[in-house]
Amino acid sequence: MRYYIVDDDSASRMMLKKIIVDGELGLVIGEAENGEKSIAPILSTLPDIVLIDFLMPDLDGIETIEKLKSQGFEGQFIMISQIVNKEMVGEAYKKGIEFFIHKPINKVEVQTILQKTAEQYRLRDSLLTIKESLASFTTAKPALKKQNVGEIVRTKLSDMGIMSEVGSNDLKEIIEMLVYKNNEPNTFPPLIDIYESLAKRQNAEDIKKEMKAIEQRLRRTILAAIQHIATIGSIDYTSREFEHYAPRYFEYQEIRKLMIEVGENRLNSSKIKVNIKKFIQVLYLEVLESYKNI
Repeated sequence: MRYYIVDDDSASRMMLKKIIVDGELGLVIGEAENGEKSIAPILSTLPDIVLIDFLMPDLDGIETIEKLKSQGFEGQFIMISQIVNKEMVGEAYKKGIEFFIHKPINKVEVQTILQKTAEQYRLRDSLLTIKESLASFTTAKPALKKQNVGEIVRTKLSDMGIMSEVGSNDLKEIIEMLVYKNNEPNTFPPLIDIYESLAKRQNAEDIKKEMKAIEQRLRRTILAAIQHIATIGSIDYTSREFEHYAPRYFEYQEIRKLMIEVGENRLNSSKIKVNIKKFIQVLYLEVLESYKNI
């Protein structure tokens, strides 16, 4: 990741740069002491993430963000500030702030936020690539063989070690429904609609009860997947499965937490959070992408 730091406090700039460099979080490609002096270099170097102070002379953080966006800058922003006023914080989020780093600067907080932001950036870039590749798809899709959908899904679930899990069949059916019925690949229905459609497809007598059961099965299955991938990563983080599935399907901090626990011969799955929507959405997009090569 490429960072640019904007802060009128030279000590804060130095601390942030040291944390990024020492933690091997990326490259600091520039810094400025106020918003006005940052505009031109940011627009010319196009960093991935701008760390920017809230209160600065001449041009404050919000004004700087507005000016950069008006000139076409599409990078991400992380605000640095002592401000705790809810209205000002709310205004910052409206302007596109991803996270806040509070002053005085804390090393652990900065590392955690930058790692989380970098993971979101990589996921967003991955999803954007997939969506762009789907742009050639028309709403009038040719008839597809369900066997092909199932084979693709099964291959991916097998890679993640969850083919034998109770929710694997739910995942396969969900992806089939999305592929065959969703005529707009760039849209994704709410999870509650997916659960309801699947429950009806399975001819459940009590739809609401089955919807809850589906969610529980999916959660257990995805939890098994993240444990499997984390175990692979703790042994060999350069493996194909880990490099492909870890950053796309799961939250970075949860994978990292599990890898540490595996390395210490302890595993507490009750504390691991799973993002069902993210998992299904990425799986759906990758299955659609695979159809280009069928």
